[in-house]
Amino acid sequence: MGRRYFGTDGVRGIVGEDLTPQLVERLGRAATLWAGAGAVLIGRDTRASGRELEQAFATGVASAGGHAVLAGILPTPAVALLAMDLGAVVSASHNPPEYNGIKLFGKDGSKLADADEEAIEALLDAPPRDPERGQIDDLEVAVASYRDHIRKRFGANLTGLRIGVDCANGAYSRIAPEAFEELGAEVVAIGVTPDGTNINVGCGATDLAALRQLVVDEHLDLGVAFDGDGDRMLAVDANGDVLDGDQIVAVLAIDLGVDLVAVTTMANLGFHRLMLERGIRVVTTDVGDRYVLEALKREGGVLGGEESGHVIYLDGHVTGDGLAAALLLCGALHGRPLAEAAAVMERYPQAKENVRVARRELSDDLRHEVDRVNRELSGRGRVLVRPSGTEPVIRVLAEAETDEEAAELCASITALVQQELG
Repeated sequence: MGRRYFGTDGVRGIVGEDLTPQLVERLGRAATLWAGAGAVLIGRDTRASGRELEQAFATGVASAGGHAVLAGILPTPAVALLAMDLGAVVSASHNPPEYNGIKLFGKDGSKLADADEEAIEALLDAPPRDPERGQIDDLEVAVASYRDHIRKRFGANLTGLRIGVDCANGAYSRIAPEAFEELGAEVVAIGVTPDGTNINVGCGATDLAALRQLVVDEHLDLGVAFDGDGDRMLAVDANGDVLDGDQIVAVLAIDLGVDLVAVTTMANLGFHRLMLERGIRVVTTDVGDRYVLEALKREGGVLGGEESGHVIYLDGHVTGDGLAAALLLCGALHGRPLAEAAAVMERYPQAKENVRVARRELSDDLRHEVDRVNRELSGRGRVLVRPSGTEPVIRVLAEAETDEEAAELCASITALVQQELG
């Protein structure tokens, strides 16, 4: 049985259209029934729809006899870290403000497996049970508990470091600048005035233009940007050049001395070459940070991530965490400029397209053509075609030794996708 509502990262959609308070209430009830009632910690990001959907989910929890604990605005990794019998986040992560969604975590802080999500969907039409035993309460200490843990476990002395921090007008708007300042850094913060409608708009990890300009104009040492719910982080060096998740994981892998890393199929070929040179084993997974997390637990590793900015370090945490990753990256500099630290990895040029399609199933002809192109490239580059888990698009990635070749590969495959699926 396939999943109807759950995608790559929870249930997500445009509020009032494919994501309604009624559906969210049903999800709250179904998830609580699946977990056997108990306590559910609920956090949310700064979207205007968050409060209503938070209440809807909590109502669903209580209708199943569970205890809904409302933590208010709280980053996704904080909910994972502080999860009770379940953790739930009302967030659409990096998506625009009109979207929202629900992410679920088990009591160990890990995202649920596909089979667990299927089981929850099977309970969506279950009637309320033991609503008289259910309750809804507020928790006011969650933010302070989370910030203190991250600062103490992943922080270093950052005295003398001048850093730009872009919080995407999201869940880190207060937490992240304070954490850097407490560690001695001089902080220039942007994206810290959420109004419910500006999360991820012209700021944050999905749009680095403002941070790049800030770092250059203010002569800062580096900049870090989070997405709206705080589970992704990208960085900018003093020249305004962007470091993606592959480069960040590469810097951390060497600094932390790990012998294994887990990354997705999107990881740059330059990352793989560097890890091979350093004798670090690479485990490759499907796209999605939960698959990276599953691989790390299975293989006994602690470090992994995605090119998009999910960075997971499990020594002292249970999931990917944007603030923890940013602090680890700053600690890995050891007085060096970020550009110097990142230069250890030669990044292959990439070209990407998101192709809007009528259907997301890849045809056999398309798969065969992609396989043929990759065989022809023979390791000098590659193309990757995959359906989005959250949007009606096919994502096309091409890598090659030059920008021109990558662009040509991407254009030819994009044209084929449009012809086959458009």
